[in-house]
Amino acid sequence: MRRYADHDKEGSAWARERQERRAEALRAQALRAQAAWAQRRREEQDELRTEVWLSGAAGRRIRAAAARAGLTPHEVVAQLTKRVSVGEDGTLSVAPFVPGHMPRAAIEER
Repeated sequence: MRRYADHDKEGSAWARERQERRAEALRAQALRAQAAWAQRRREEQDELRTEVWLSGAAGRRIRAAAARAGLTPHEVVAQLTKRVSVGEDGTLSVAPFVPGHMPRAAIEER
């Protein structure tokens, strides 16, 4: 009978440790999720969402460039805006480039 009592104590201790490890893992997971949510909220503050109306000619050029590159017009416009430089006098310019698929990390770094 004594053996069973020892096993019961060991089993109970093991179960408590398991529950503590699980609770700690859940707390860590919740903290990671909260940190990821906070990071996303900070990023959203810098985002700009807009609707752009282009002339027919400009729209056709964007659509043609997108079709040649296998992209959507939205992706081409996004790549254009990532390459904009501002001159000392406030003028905007974009150096010539070929639109293409960019790794998501490269797009978000810019």
